[in-house]
Amino acid sequence: MAIRIEDLIIYEDEQFVAVNKPSGLLTIPDREGVPGVRNLLQERYGAIFTVHRLDRDTSGLVVFARNEEAHRHLSMQFESRATNKTYYGLVLGTPYNAEGIINEPIAEHPTKKGTMTVWRKGKESITEYVVEERFRLFSWMRYRILTGRTHQIRVHMKHIGHPIVCDPLYGDGKPVFLSQFRARFKIGKFEEERPLLNRLALHAGALTFQGLDGTDITIEAPISKDMKATLQQLRK
Repeated sequence: MAIRIEDLIIYEDEQFVAVNKPSGLLTIPDREGVPGVRNLLQERYGAIFTVHRLDRDTSGLVVFARNEEAHRHLSMQFESRATNKTYYGLVLGTPYNAEGIINEPIAEHPTKKGTMTVWRKGKESITEYVVEERFRLFSWMRYRILTGRTHQIRVHMKHIGHPIVCDPLYGDGKPVFLSQFRARFKIGKFEEERPLLNRLALHAGALTFQGLDGTDITIEAPISKDMKATLQQLRK
């Protein structure tokens, strides 16, 4: 099924455009030339400037600039940590503290290519978290990241022993099935149970930044259907 960029756009003005990126779609094309959100936006608007990115498997909010002035303006806010970024995630188990700050430096893993790890000589990385809801096997969490390191939330959650659900790099990568937490769940003899959630349970939910005229712009990206359905089942 072809992705229609019109279905992903959640905010646009003369300076910026924001999309609610589905899990599995790249933000920008990779080295092999696999297209990303930016390509779809270029087809619609022409010039598009990348300000920040999300991991391919993370869903949620990505903002792009539509001209060089807006690009410079927003990039400076990201670099100076003037933006406010909120993420949501489903994790395995429940952290001991209902809220806290994880301040652990992150660096590239010395032997595992493409992964990151907590390392004392790494770059400063700070994640604030709040446990929003506790379930028997999982917890729904809200994050505010004060630094923007690669895989930051995923690495920090692994570090405290509660990796993001369905994370193939830092967790067990296993999907969520209804039978895991529904005692009376039954399936037909010849049926195979389909997972409720079968992708990284991390979502970029909101971003606040300053427009060119100095006013605050807050954009929110609703969570996707699969995550919504999983939470509804967990709440029952």
